[in-house]
Amino acid sequence: MIVRKNPTFLTLFLITKGSIVPKIAPKIGFFMALSVIILVLDHTGVPIIHINFQAASIFGLALSLFLGFRNNAAYERWWEARMLWGQLIADIRSLGRETMTFMGETQDRAELLKLACVFLHLHRTNLRRTDPPAQVQEFADPALIQSFKDMRNPACGPLNEMAKRLHRIHANGGISDFGLRVLSQRLGAISLAQAGCERISSTPMPYVYVLLIYRTIFLYCILVPFGLIESVGWMAPVFAGIIAYVFYGLAAVTDELKHPFTNSVNGIPLDAMCRTVEISVAEALNTPPPMPLEPKDHILT
Repeated sequence: MIVRKNPTFLTLFLITKGSIVPKIAPKIGFFMALSVIILVLDHTGVPIIHINFQAASIFGLALSLFLGFRNNAAYERWWEARMLWGQLIADIRSLGRETMTFMGETQDRAELLKLACVFLHLHRTNLRRTDPPAQVQEFADPALIQSFKDMRNPACGPLNEMAKRLHRIHANGGISDFGLRVLSQRLGAISLAQAGCERISSTPMPYVYVLLIYRTIFLYCILVPFGLIESVGWMAPVFAGIIAYVFYGLAAVTDELKHPFTNSVNGIPLDAMCRTVEISVAEALNTPPPMPLEPKDHILT
């Protein structure tokens, strides 16, 4: 995720990190070159069809409305993903306070909170389809963590282990019936947020939207130069480039936002959020907390 102050007027046009311009620059160049070719052919006497730009603008207005709808749908996915991870952070912090209330400062409590950290790291890597980081070895026995990695959904392993330990602690009289119920409900809330993240990750936006959007944008940007010949003349390539930037830019932004868990410049900073939980758990256990992750080159991973 990009973390920086509002750019000045000059840097506004020079910033490339986090921008979609490098991705769509070839498309912008293509339609600008096409406009130049059409203008040259028109001025050399080759019969070129002239389209009423007002009719093309109505087509563009309808396309922009559809792009806005798709962009809003993608941002809702991104924001829901951020809310679910915020809920996970809040639930694990609450777990630390509740285990203190019902269990006290015991070794069992420390192990439960460390397993919560293992869960969050495995959940993060499961969403990103990457290997678990080496730091999870700090929170639990390596053999136990390896058993989690061997599961189809490794993030479920720590939650299952936490449920087993709560059952054992209750059977040994280390926690009351009410305490067991409260902590079980907390694990259920964590599991619910986990399932919500997996739903977003495994359910793509309908592919028919992708086909319709990109086909329509291509057709519109092809027709625009024919409508600009008479109205703007040799400025047609500039206007064609701006129009291509707007429409392909909106489409590219949507493509990034609809995948909120990817490790990209506009993705949710899952690494930093896991570190936030590590700090909260360390403080709950009265141990030295790690330093929070800081943005590197304006990027917080």
